[in-house]
Amino acid sequence: MKKGRYLLSLIVLSISLVACSALDKAGGGNGSSTGSGESSDALAKGSNGSRDNSIRVLKPEASGTEEYSNMDASIDASNTADGYVMVKYTGSASKVRMLIETPAKNTYNYLMDLDGQYHVYPLSEGSGTYKIGIYENLHDDQYAAAFTQSVSVTLKDEYSMFLYPNAYVHFDANSKAVKKGQELAASANSDIDVVNSVYHYITNNIEYDYDKAANVQSGYVPKVDDTLATNTGICFDYASLMGAMLRSQGIPTRLEIGYAGTEYHAWISVYTKEKGWIDDIIEFDGTQWTLMDPTLGSYANNKTVKQYREDATYYQLKYKY
Repeated sequence: MKKGRYLLSLIVLSISLVACSALDKAGGGNGSSTGSGESSDALAKGSNGSRDNSIRVLKPEASGTEEYSNMDASIDASNTADGYVMVKYTGSASKVRMLIETPAKNTYNYLMDLDGQYHVYPLSEGSGTYKIGIYENLHDDQYAAAFTQSVSVTLKDEYSMFLYPNAYVHFDANSKAVKKGQELAASANSDIDVVNSVYHYITNNIEYDYDKAANVQSGYVPKVDDTLATNTGICFDYASLMGAMLRSQGIPTRLEIGYAGTEYHAWISVYTKEKGWIDDIIEFDGTQWTLMDPTLGSYANNKTVKQYREDATYYQLKYKY
């Protein structure tokens, strides 16, 4: 028996992740990565640059030292210091959403996988109390709480959670995107060189898919290897692919969701020891970065980029993954 069940409207639940011009159709996302251990075995360096380009893929773990559960769901909070939580659904509902309310009262919304396995979700808004809820769909836009739990989080740093695979930046050591990232990092002498190489590869080789943007369905989640194989994608795909490539090179990378003008949009920010968080990037001219939006960088002309750079309010950040 479940106690304290209550209905939620989809208006409350659906915090949409959007596909640039049509991102309002893509709500939530599937949790994705499982595993154990600290990191993957590094591959041989094989680099012409002075920077080690070995693959470094961290594996989220449900280690069981701090676990909360009932008959329908389990939350493993053993590794919240690293900025993530593992959640699985074991009930019988055909559609389930998981909400994470952050210490700042922002709510992150995910459409859960129903395979009975743990999946990883980021705790990306600092230390404090996160409220985690698993909600079963009853009918139409009505949901009921299957399990809720508050978790106290003390992060060890501000960037480790942006090195792990997660619901929207999903990869492992065998991902083709990870291996391509290693290849692109081969000539690098610094993390900035890697960012530069990966960014320009994506903007020069991935074509924006307008048909996909117009028809994207609710719950859409990027698959980085599919984006790499087809050389097409929407902004969510661009940001996820770049995130996977950079994280697997040990460079903390945030996939960011918010507004670009009036449209919901996805882009990234990166962290380097030399620069800290680099939040304002589109192009790198050798000495200076501007806002890093790999989608815009792939098709916009210099005049368009200049226009967006001059408008300090154009990009409005809402969520970080």
